[in-house]
Amino acid sequence: MLDFLANALLWWHWIIFGLILLILEILTGTFIMLGLGISATIIGVSDLLLELSLNKELLYWTILSIIIIAILFKFFKKDKYDKSGQSRYAIGIKGIVEEPIDANGKGKVRFYQPVLGNTIWQVTAKENIPLLAQVRIKDIKGQLIEVERI
Repeated sequence: MLDFLANALLWWHWIIFGLILLILEILTGTFIMLGLGISATIIGVSDLLLELSLNKELLYWTILSIIIIAILFKFFKKDKYDKSGQSRYAIGIKGIVEEPIDANGKGKVRFYQPVLGNTIWQVTAKENIPLLAQVRIKDIKGQLIEVERI
């Protein structure tokens, strides 16, 4: 069987296989088929230019597929945090202290733009922050916002 494939599999078979995988990518929406399709197309062109053996074609296709899929996932992966509910979208928003904050205690801050629907929030900080000091959101832990002095 492998002898038959080694003799019958031509360079343009790889290119057609790559194009079929790229079309399947459109239907599935994953990066897997995209990486496999790009790799198959590259192997088809390489086979045309270098006349590789079937074993080398399969080896290079496997290695190239893994590399391309890894690159695609590295550069096009989704963010860890979504933009809904109590998320991290508000980190960095600035405000002014309306009730002094003791170190590891609580106080109140009026933010310049709404955070989760409110502009005034009870906050905590790791340092003493006086009245009317400017702060920014450092972290959101449930309903508690941690701020730091600017």
